Amino acid sequence: MKKQVARQGKAEPQKEVDILFDTYAESHQNPSNELIHWICVPLIVFSLLGLIWSIPFPYLGFLGKYNGFVNWASFVIAFSGYYYYRLSPVLSYMMILLIFVAAFFIVQIEKWSLAGGPALWLVCSLIFVLSWIGQFIGHKIEGKKPSFLQDVKFLLIGPIWLLHFICLKVGIKY
Repeated sequence: MKKQVARQGKAEPQKEVDILFDTYAESHQNPSNELIHWICVPLIVFSLLGLIWSIPFPYLGFLGKYNGFVNWASFVIAFSGYYYYRLSPVLSYMMILLIFVAAFFIVQIEKWSLAGGPALWLVCSLIFVLSWIGQFIGHKIEGKKPSFLQDVKFLLIGPIWLLHFICLKVGIKY
C-alpha cells in the first residue's frame, strides 16, 4: 500500500545536473550553434588543459621519480572531476577518460616541442582563440548570449552537456 502511495505521489525532483542542462540548452537551440559547440567545446577544454599544463610547476622532492607527473593541470583535473562527480558520477568518469585522451595528446605536443616544434602554450593558445571565436560565431547565429555570462559554472557544464547527449543516445543513465 505504501509503495502505491509513493508512486502516485509527487514526481521525483529534477536532479541539479538536469536543471543545469536545461538552463544551458536555452542558449543552444540552433543546430548550427550546436554543431559549432560539438567542435569548439572539446577544443577549448583541450587547449585550457594544455595552457594550464604549460605553467611551470615547482620541483617537489618528496614525489621522487613521479615529480614530472604532477603539474598545475593536476589540480584543475581534480577540482573539475570532483565537481562533475557531485553532479553525475557517470559523466565524471566519461570526462576523466576524455581528459586522459587529451593528456596523451598534450604530452605528444610537448615531445614535438622538444624536437623543435612549437611550444605547447603556443599551440594551445591558437586552438583556444580559434575555438572561442567559433563559440561566439555560434552564439551570434543563435541570437543569444553564452550561458557562462549568466553564471561562470556553465564553463564547466558545456563539456558534460555534450556527454549527456551521448549517454541519452546509447541508453546510459547519467
